[in-house]
Amino acid sequence: MAGAGASQLSPRWMPFLSLLAVLCFLATQGLAVKENDFKKCSQSGFCKRNRAYADNAIALGPSWQAPYKISSELASFKDGQFQATILKTIDEQGTTVRLPLTISFLKSGTARVTVDEQRRQEKDIELRHNSQIRKERYNEAEKWAIVGGLEVDTEAKVSHQSETGIKILYGPNLAFEADIKYEPYSIEFKRGGATHIKLNDRGLMNLEHWRPKIEKPTPEKKEGEEGQEENKDETPEPDPTEDESTWWEESFGGNTDTKPRGPESVALDITFFGYEHVYGIPGHTGPLSLKETRGGEGNYAEPYRLYNSDVFEYILDSPMTLYGAIPIIQAQRKDSTVGVFWLNGAETWIDITKAKETKNPLALGGTDNINTRTHWISETGQMDVFVFLGPTPHDITKNYAELTGTTAMPQEFSIAYHQCRWNYVSDDDVKEVDRKMDRYNIPYDVIWLDLEYTDDRRYFTWDSNMFKDPISMGKQLDNHGRKLVTLIDPHIKNVGGYQIADELKSKGLAVKNKDGKDFDGWCWPGSSHWIDAFNPAAVKWWSSLFNYDRFKGTMENTFIWNDMNEPSVFNGPEVTMPKDNIHYGNWEHRDLHNINGMTFHGATYQGLLSRKKGELRRPFVLTRSYFAGSQRFGAMWTGDNQASWEHLGAAFPMIISHGVSGFPFSGADVGGFFGNPEPELLTRWYQAGAFYPFFRAHAHIDSRRREPFLLTEPYRSIVTSALRLRYSLLPAWYTEFYHANQDGSPILRPLFWTHPSEEAGFGIDDQFFVGSTGLLVKPVVEKDKATADIYIPDDEVYYDYFTYKRLPTAKGKRLAVEAPLEAIPLLLRGGHIVPRRDTPRRSSQLMKYDDYTLVVAVGKDDKAEGELYADDGDSFDYEKGQYLHRVFKLEGSTLASTDAEGRNAKSLKEGEWLKRMRSVFVDKVVIVGAPPAWSSKTEAQVESEGKKFSVPLEYHQAGGGKTGFAILKRVGVRIGADWTADFS
Repeated sequence: MAGAGASQLSPRWMPFLSLLAVLCFLATQGLAVKENDFKKCSQSGFCKRNRAYADNAIALGPSWQAPYKISSELASFKDGQFQATILKTIDEQGTTVRLPLTISFLKSGTARVTVDEQRRQEKDIELRHNSQIRKERYNEAEKWAIVGGLEVDTEAKVSHQSETGIKILYGPNLAFEADIKYEPYSIEFKRGGATHIKLNDRGLMNLEHWRPKIEKPTPEKKEGEEGQEENKDETPEPDPTEDESTWWEESFGGNTDTKPRGPESVALDITFFGYEHVYGIPGHTGPLSLKETRGGEGNYAEPYRLYNSDVFEYILDSPMTLYGAIPIIQAQRKDSTVGVFWLNGAETWIDITKAKETKNPLALGGTDNINTRTHWISETGQMDVFVFLGPTPHDITKNYAELTGTTAMPQEFSIAYHQCRWNYVSDDDVKEVDRKMDRYNIPYDVIWLDLEYTDDRRYFTWDSNMFKDPISMGKQLDNHGRKLVTLIDPHIKNVGGYQIADELKSKGLAVKNKDGKDFDGWCWPGSSHWIDAFNPAAVKWWSSLFNYDRFKGTMENTFIWNDMNEPSVFNGPEVTMPKDNIHYGNWEHRDLHNINGMTFHGATYQGLLSRKKGELRRPFVLTRSYFAGSQRFGAMWTGDNQASWEHLGAAFPMIISHGVSGFPFSGADVGGFFGNPEPELLTRWYQAGAFYPFFRAHAHIDSRRREPFLLTEPYRSIVTSALRLRYSLLPAWYTEFYHANQDGSPILRPLFWTHPSEEAGFGIDDQFFVGSTGLLVKPVVEKDKATADIYIPDDEVYYDYFTYKRLPTAKGKRLAVEAPLEAIPLLLRGGHIVPRRDTPRRSSQLMKYDDYTLVVAVGKDDKAEGELYADDGDSFDYEKGQYLHRVFKLEGSTLASTDAEGRNAKSLKEGEWLKRMRSVFVDKVVIVGAPPAWSSKTEAQVESEGKKFSVPLEYHQAGGGKTGFAILKRVGVRIGADWTADFS
């Protein structure tokens, strides 16, 4: 569904919105995103102040005196933690503010640096009418984002200590070092004796301390009168040279934000020494390798912004904020990866600049290196930074996953194809689409219902005129092995007689305004309240609403879509919630804005876990808004894109960026949400979407119907082929999701991740490998394009996936691959084995017990290896050992299958699914790159479970090349059994 920014409203839907809601809607929206509707740094007081602070420090150069130092007598190191007090000098008289510092060295090798501010006194806090604002800085981001990995490494030790600083060795084999300087305060993080990351490198750290609001003296008052004297240690007077205009309130777009706590931003500069490429901080629409933000040709003039917002029809190649925020950056140079995770849920801006550095000859052999300098600025909260020293991309993602969790193991249907639009208008409409997909033999797994299925925008209800029998609809889908997803948003229509709204208000579970009353804003239903999912009682209540006896009309094959959860508020500042709203615990919305969407996503996830007593099925919940840790609850998509070639091309850098930032289950609306794609564009988008981890077509209410069966030939057949390719490879995709679930690995892997030694690949973001499968893909994203130039990062052999033809060796070069409209540029890297299922079916549910095909791509060393992970794709029984995990290896002329974990099948108690898998076999093995000597062979010898037998072998030439491929037919070995095939 569109966010607040649907470009137009069809007249037939106007009666469903109140007049006021429509007027608000049309007054604030247009045909495309208006950049002026969203703040730039100069319009955000704390960003402007901190950028000015940085400009001043840089302009002063060596004469700049950073006002932060550690008091050595207040510093100590014990049991893996360094604790100290940073003293911030705030005036010429030497008045200081005390900032507690804790550096924790974790067993994973990650270092955590936290800077807080001493708790402020009760007498100094301003109380609002009916609401007390929390005195301390927001300190609950950890509660929502972090799930583990915080165990301190007590083996860390001091290597040097003096009055000026301390050096601490930590990490695996004590290979890492933190060099903490006391005055001015800074921390260098070293590996191999060289500095990789430095905090406060340029002295731009700025923590805006709490201060009382002091009214300007009137002419009648004389200096020294009562009320003017304050204890300097507790309530220092503000520096009169500072710009106070946005300290206590700030206006933008006709909205005024009151700030009872005054200015309290945190800012820190972090430098990556010798690193030219940095990635992460999604979501944004620019390239994977992040651009500089201080102007210059090809660069941005604005910092990257993280402030979850409903940015409809977003513009491309921009640092503007989008729907979600994951504040992690990783830096890459040849054979080395490092990163930082900035744990802060408030509005955040990040400046990025790059400069040549020659002052650190030890770092990289004394040559000129590019240093990437970042400047992080958040409106409120603690300064909380996790530092990762790698050294590989996999180390970064693994350590980040230990902290924030991994991708939830998905239901198998959820990684197949989803059919959606705003809106399928009735249950008959849904049934007819379902029938026509079958009539044209087009596979799909899920059909979606957007806003209009509800009774007048009341969630958990059905429009009784158009959806008269949702159970009958659900049963038809279930009989065809398909699922239904319905939209549930966080805004609750404020109208009498609506039970959900009545309960929300009576239980006191809504977000409050600054006066302590239920916040009322405008969204799709008109006047609305918002559930406060930071409140445990609200989560418990919300979860109960998904029970089958409460959300009547839903079944076990019904799942949920959370949209608009930034939150989107049509008449709010920047189309979102006022920052001075109050959440559970008396925290202001400004403190936790970027976390808000994740709490709602998590509450819905909990609801699907508990719909029925005794039913333990994996939830599927799609979200539009997200934060670090959202990957634990489901999938996300990139929001309201457009039906244009440019948006098709922009999708992969966005999806890849999310994957390397810990959220791999992501996708973009196939076909573009807004507009009407031409057949060529729609066809190419399906070919690209077949390689999105989350694969869904979606369209705006005013777009023409574009279900695949409506396409004319040859487009319909080409799209169907792309869908069938996705379905045949579902075993490989599911295996990659298993790895993402285990250690946070991205599913779409850019070249910097797979080939960290190949510097020429660090900036490439239009091609990728699918996990560890060896599948290298470069979908066509340009009009009338009939070739693809694929960069080959190594000297391994590559084959055309479809013809099995061996391609010319091209390490470090771009290989031209033919890509007419009916073709997807897809290569298979030698040395890999890919599992797939080749029997065409209409849904993944119907493939559940089909036999497998193994595609073996012989490497240059005559070896290959691959994996298959499988479970029932539905329950949590895999946590009890109910799964198959096989490793396949080809060495010379022998192919073998063994249990990946060395488990003894005889000792494993088989549940229903494992018992049924006993009748699932390896049907066929394709050996791509089989040597010519095999051309005379007619059979291979197979041994499994105490039996030996011969299997027919056919040899084929591959596209006239010097190599061929062999097919081992009707292998007949159980997929879960050990077996060998001998081709000698």
